[in-house]
Amino acid sequence: MSLPVVISETAYLTFESICAQINDTLGAKAVSDFKKNTIKTLSLIGNSPFLYKETDFDPNIRQGLIKKISSFFYEVKPDRIEILFFWDNRQEPMFF
Repeated sequence: MSLPVVISETAYLTFESICAQINDTLGAKAVSDFKKNTIKTLSLIGNSPFLYKETDFDPNIRQGLIKKISSFFYEVKPDRIEILFFWDNRQEPMFF
């Protein structure tokens, strides 16, 4: 099953925020690497939507991992995969 991956506005904003943080701490090369890893990972879920585990708070939402630094949350819909938001794993946990 192959589905298009759609980035929500919130996902775009949170992704840009993480990129800015990486740039401030690690520089432009690290941002470039992070973006390449993100594209690769999103491509993987486009081809294998159920690759990552369901979240505890909602079985329809899954959590993917981009290296150790960042996660993303997405929902598999009948006609697409919607990226809901990105999360910097160095932040305080959002879910308990």
